[in-house]
Amino acid sequence: MMSLRANIEYNKRRQDPSINFRSSFILFVIICLLPLSLLGQSRQDLEKQRLQLQKEIKEINTLLFQSQKKEKTLLSDLSDLVQRIGVRTKLINTINEETNQLKIEIKENERQVQLLEERLEYLKKDYANMVVQSYKSKTKNSRLMFLLSSENFLQAYKRLEYLKQYASYRARQGEEIKEETIKLHNLNDYLVEKRNEKEELLAINRDEKDSISKEKASRETLVKSVKKKEKKYIAQINNKQKEERKIDAKIEALIAEAIAKSNKSSNVKSSGFALTPEAIALEKDFISNKGKLPSPVERGVVVRRYGKQSHPTLKGITIESNGVFYATEKNANARVIFDGKVLAIQVLPGKKKAVLVQHGNYISVYKNLDNVTVQKGDLVSTKQLLGKIHTDRTTGKTILAFVLFKEIHRQNPEEWVYKI
Repeated sequence: MMSLRANIEYNKRRQDPSINFRSSFILFVIICLLPLSLLGQSRQDLEKQRLQLQKEIKEINTLLFQSQKKEKTLLSDLSDLVQRIGVRTKLINTINEETNQLKIEIKENERQVQLLEERLEYLKKDYANMVVQSYKSKTKNSRLMFLLSSENFLQAYKRLEYLKQYASYRARQGEEIKEETIKLHNLNDYLVEKRNEKEELLAINRDEKDSISKEKASRETLVKSVKKKEKKYIAQINNKQKEERKIDAKIEALIAEAIAKSNKSSNVKSSGFALTPEAIALEKDFISNKGKLPSPVERGVVVRRYGKQSHPTLKGITIESNGVFYATEKNANARVIFDGKVLAIQVLPGKKKAVLVQHGNYISVYKNLDNVTVQKGDLVSTKQLLGKIHTDRTTGKTILAFVLFKEIHRQNPEEWVYKI
């Protein structure tokens, strides 16, 4: 691909005044700017990611840091702080990447400005020369003599066409100078805008680095406090995990019983439910929406993901999570992720409840509800409220545990729900 500088030199060497500078130059600019547009798209993704992380930090501050700091909530407070530091670290890295992309974009813009200035300078000089030559030809009446001195009619016609082309080329040069001037002004304005964006990002980055430094200092203080009672906290975690396993086992048994009952009434032997044609169609719709299902809370922050994972603050401790845990605002309601039928309502320890909703052979479970607004057998629709989520008196947090099954087999909700 010919560079713009080479294109300019090539045009300077051409003797035929009818050559079309404009078409070759525009083609070059389109090819040259293509990588820049791809770069812009990449930076748009980074900007989108940055805004999402900033929103997540705001949600964490609102939903996880409202409770009073107490001795009983030290471990919880530390986990919250670790999560916020993690998100803020991602934000800083994203801002760094976005800033680097802007630097590349600014550098490319500066190069384009320089090349456009050179192009414009050449066009002006060439146009000035044409104006001078045109003036001289008029004063000497040379155009008429140029035509009259033709040897024959064909030569006279060709010379007349040449003069027309020359005049047309001169007019195009004038228009191109105007266009290039506008283009240069626009590019300079764009460059100023990008430099301002870069400065804003650098300012945000400085603020985030200051915040994370303070948070890391707070984390170290909390770690020391937790260390003093580490055995007690480990015992609490182990007991909590046992309780969760018992609850999940009861839910699995309840689902297995419902499957057996449906097969018995239909005289069918199957590992899944005996489904009606309507239920089969519903399940197909449910599967087709995999990855696009709405969150079971309107507003929330994921505080525990699915599967085995290291404890965020205690080394050597592994947590097994059968679902996704959302922290949400006080008095928030759980909402169903898709159309279905309430399979069961289970009472949990502490008089809390879980709602099981059947979507064909899939069952979505919403645990840790204070009260429910549906009954067994009710037909429910996407985003319908199921009941108020329990708020822990000690931590002040409102947590929904969301689990998904296919028959009695647990699924990873993160693969089904949109942007967990």
